[in-house]
Amino acid sequence: MIVKDYIKRFEKLEFGLFVHFGLYSIIGRGEWAFNQCGIDRAEYERLPEKFCPDKSWAAELAATARAAGCKYITLTTRHHDGFSLYDNSPLNDYDAPHALAGRDLVREFVDACNAEGLIPFFYHTLLDWHEESYNTDFKKYLEYLRASIEILCTRYGRIGGFWFDGMWNKPDEDWEEDALYSLIRKYQPEAMIINNTGLSARGELGHIELDSVTFERGKPEPINLEGAPKYVASEMCQIFGDHWGYASLDYNFKSLADIIKDYCTCRRYGSNLLLNVGPMGDGKLRLLDTAMLRTLGDWIRSFSEATAGTLPTGVEVDGRDGDFLMKGEGAYYLFCHDLAMRGAADVVVNDDEREDFTVRFKLAERVKSMSWLENGSKVSFVQDGDELTVYTEPQPYGQSVVVRIVKIEV
Repeated sequence: MIVKDYIKRFEKLEFGLFVHFGLYSIIGRGEWAFNQCGIDRAEYERLPEKFCPDKSWAAELAATARAAGCKYITLTTRHHDGFSLYDNSPLNDYDAPHALAGRDLVREFVDACNAEGLIPFFYHTLLDWHEESYNTDFKKYLEYLRASIEILCTRYGRIGGFWFDGMWNKPDEDWEEDALYSLIRKYQPEAMIINNTGLSARGELGHIELDSVTFERGKPEPINLEGAPKYVASEMCQIFGDHWGYASLDYNFKSLADIIKDYCTCRRYGSNLLLNVGPMGDGKLRLLDTAMLRTLGDWIRSFSEATAGTLPTGVEVDGRDGDFLMKGEGAYYLFCHDLAMRGAADVVVNDDEREDFTVRFKLAERVKSMSWLENGSKVSFVQDGDELTVYTEPQPYGQSVVVRIVKIEV
């Protein structure tokens, strides 16, 4: 099996920010607004006259991503409405430089990522509601698509990768993937190439040039690479609410606890988490988006010893639902989910009065000590041969970290 170094480097990035931003951000009804909300085409295609993001949008976005603990950002350089955030001339002028903005927003994005030490990735749609040839002359459309990708490959320096989406819209067409991917390899030989398989085909392998499978809003699982010619990574993309693009009336936000659990589940299977935000029309994030990301970053920094650079073990853990074991340098890390907080009955509503908090699994190495990662307090255990019993316990009053981690020194 072929193992590419750049794919292994991608896995080490672990956490990225997905950004859905475009004309639809002005409307505030999600990225599919034109297709789903009955908006007149002529009305929608006048939106460039209003599209002018604040000049600080990219710098603020990159700073927030870094504070969240992200190592890369994937931006929608063009979404399904066909509007490009980069200069798409001479192919057409349906783009940000020819809009009210009058600027290449991808250039601003790449510069902001570089300033913050983040790796820029480019999302690019495969389906297109604006380009007429998509429905009238598909081969001509594919030439247009590849010409657009060549622009992105050649104007912005080295990029982390391409994230494609929309092939599922015409599953019976010949998308000429060989030509598309070889174009990228010509100019960006170590760029990750990812093609989203969508909600209905999570984790499926595809073309030999693809470097990662995708899990769209679904828990990652181990990838079956038996017989596969090449090693591939995996990535879960997730959203805070119910829309990828900004939707002003979307209040159905997941809790921070849910996102922390998703992040930990990704670490369990060695998958990257690509967590989405949808900036508003001016390119700014909602206060809730910013607060969620920055607080998530606090959690990640607090537990980075167990999450950064550690490897999945695949060890079967008999404990609470979701408990698992990771391996680090000279230590293992036991991730414990949903441990209650201990306190007086009139003070703590989720106090768990169970007496049995044991977690059991097999470990051949001799254990020297165990402690809770967040405060260093000792954890009791018994080791009998390769059978290990860990006596976990409720969290002390004053903390509720969602996923509590035991450091196991060997």
